[in-house]
Amino acid sequence: MTSNRPYLIRALYDWILDNELTPHLLVDARRKDAELPVAYVQDGKMVLNISPGAVRGLVIGNDRVSFGARFGGVAMEVSVPIDAVIGVYARENGRGMLFPDEAPRPELSSDDEDPPPPRERPRLKVVK
Repeated sequence: MTSNRPYLIRALYDWILDNELTPHLLVDARRKDAELPVAYVQDGKMVLNISPGAVRGLVIGNDRVSFGARFGGVAMEVSVPIDAVIGVYARENGRGMLFPDEAPRPELSSDDEDPPPPRERPRLKVVK
């Protein structure tokens, strides 16, 4: 099954622009296959302004997000794997979406053991 992440990124990008806000991507900059200006990376992450006025040739594909931009006056091509995108949001109000890690789920075959039993529901207790 394909990831829904690229579809959600494209939809949120359009929604943010339709509301005349500025779309930003939060990306995991630790990925070896990410082409980013390392001088702007903080704590292994980077925020990218992907508004039409800030980038050229934006492509939000099913595998990568890529575009050209200027960083400190220097033109650079940026390319990030789609699964390195942590979130997309509007700069002005922070509305958008953060994505969960998409670790591959093991598939069970009929030869595998039974799946673990469901966890017990949490119980609330009144504390005075």
